[in-house]
Amino acid sequence: MSQQDGGDVIQLLKTRLHALNDLALTLKHIHWNVVGPHFIAVHEMLDPQVDSVRDMTDTTAERISTLGGSPHGTPGAIVEGRHWEDYTIGRAESIEHLGALDLVYTGIIEDHRAAVRATAESDPVTQDMLIEQLRGLELYQWFVRAHLESAGGALSTSSASSEREAASQAGEQARRQP
Repeated sequence: MSQQDGGDVIQLLKTRLHALNDLALTLKHIHWNVVGPHFIAVHEMLDPQVDSVRDMTDTTAERISTLGGSPHGTPGAIVEGRHWEDYTIGRAESIEHLGALDLVYTGIIEDHRAAVRATAESDPVTQDMLIEQLRGLELYQWFVRAHLESAGGALSTSSASSEREAASQAGEQARRQP
């Protein structure tokens, strides 16, 4: 790999590191703030996701170091390096958090897929790592979406463009169901 390609991959991975650190913190935030009839199911579903995403951050940081970069995992570095807004839902019904979390996962997955494409030629080792992470991220989104989909596959939050809107749509759909 050229020095230029290595530098480009390091920068790409730094963004992925910030996103994964942010996701781990967001998952824990949701874990602490879910309420309602599905509290325990969602509360317990999230801890393994937190642990897995934390492992992804470690693997990503170590890849940055392997390529000669310096990973930064401090809160300030995460905030400075991100291009997304902070998660805005506080104490809320489990289904509302799941609606918002689905959008969080969509953003992470889309950006990870872009990183996979960006590393296809220059760094197949990093690409392989990102693909493995996508397996987990997509699995966790499936777990979340199982709470938001009808038996026919309609996603209650399909038209949402913000976390708050997704939370509202998921809550409204849940209240309409018997």
